[in-house]
Amino acid sequence: MFTAGAAAALAAAALTPSAGAAPALPFPAPPGQITVDVVQVNGSGCRPGTANVAVSPDNTAFTVTYSEYLAQVGKDAKATDFRKNCQLGLSVNVPQGYTYAIAKADYRGFASLAQGASATQNASYYFQGMQQTAYRSHTLNGPTEGNWQVSDAVPVEALVFHPCGAKRNLNINTELRAQAGSSDTANTTSFVAMDSTDGSFNTVYHFSWKTCPQRR
Repeated sequence: MFTAGAAAALAAAALTPSAGAAPALPFPAPPGQITVDVVQVNGSGCRPGTANVAVSPDNTAFTVTYSEYLAQVGKDAKATDFRKNCQLGLSVNVPQGYTYAIAKADYRGFASLAQGASATQNASYYFQGMQQTAYRSHTLNGPTEGNWQVSDAVPVEALVFHPCGAKRNLNINTELRAQAGSSDTANTTSFVAMDSTDGSFNTVYHFSWKTCPQRR
């Protein structure tokens, strides 16, 4: 059972190096400016203008913050509200001579689930024109009310790097589902969210860097 206390413990553990720290970087983050631009937005969980991206000052990660990403079931929900998804196409611009992979993703949000209800968070990401990675799935079980955080880390030997010399968008697919289960939907509403109006809940994608072979 995923309780509020368990959620807090998971969040605290995920922020410590001994519990799911990002894999060691093959190379240090490059100097210079890195930009990430949202070039494509699609899905019921992210209308245009509701997903914002920012790169960390040390070039080791970027964050995605959503403002309208919530799935719900129950008395206050519409029939279509149980599932929300978001497909983002990102143009990641890096200094010449470097390329990157996504080494780890940290997902944060809030959930309020009645007894018998549950929620699922799914995610995948891949480079345009390349094979899509398998979906990673995490389940939260009610009753619970509080913050949640889950992380997906990629082993160093399994990292998929952006092809050197190519220009391909990074596609990120996420999905939230709220399942009523045996909960009392006539009197309760259960929801799971990855949105934030103050920036406190966001998704963090950690880079792994390497240099490209020099052209002769």
